[in-house]
Amino acid sequence: MKITIVSGSHRNFSQSEKVARHIEKTLRTEHDGVETSVYTLADNPLPLWDQSVWENNPEWNQRLAPIKDLLSASDGFVIVSPEWHGQVPAGLKNFFLLCNRFEVGHKPALIVTVSSGDGGAYPVAELRMSSYKNNRICYIPEQVIVRHVEKVLNEPPADNDKEADHYFRERISWSCDILLAYAAVLKPMRETAALHHDDFGNGM
Repeated sequence: MKITIVSGSHRNFSQSEKVARHIEKTLRTEHDGVETSVYTLADNPLPLWDQSVWENNPEWNQRLAPIKDLLSASDGFVIVSPEWHGQVPAGLKNFFLLCNRFEVGHKPALIVTVSSGDGGAYPVAELRMSSYKNNRICYIPEQVIVRHVEKVLNEPPADNDKEADHYFRERISWSCDILLAYAAVLKPMRETAALHHDDFGNGM
């Protein structure tokens, strides 16, 4: 089983990427047979969407080919998003504009949001509301909001709030278990059902 973790922050050495790397480690160490990849949006590796994406533009095709291969080979996803001004970062929304139903459609995804304070709920709502419609990614009911992120999931134990750190590690582990269960049952469904209909390429 292959799980791709998307770190949605544009920043280098971001807290979102720290959380993404912890999730990758959790999946690898707690589950046999799970392959993981982290795709980070640090430094904005993807230009803004433009119409030529839909026009078989060779430059876009070359740029997106490795990402499309990674997503197509994945059985599930973890989407890690910081909360910037109460929103999902623009680069992460752009990422979803460049994904399609053949790459992420009908595959489960766990939303994990990150906040330096008591926030983190707004990106959950935004992702559930507006990032899935045409690409058909399937967000599972469970989600994780990592609040006061600077004080948890750090490698040196002394840098962590002990009680909060224990809670988030356990919560992430449990949520990953659920994600993998969804991935297991949705894979045969994708192999047997007529999921992609040219007349209904976009969601309503």
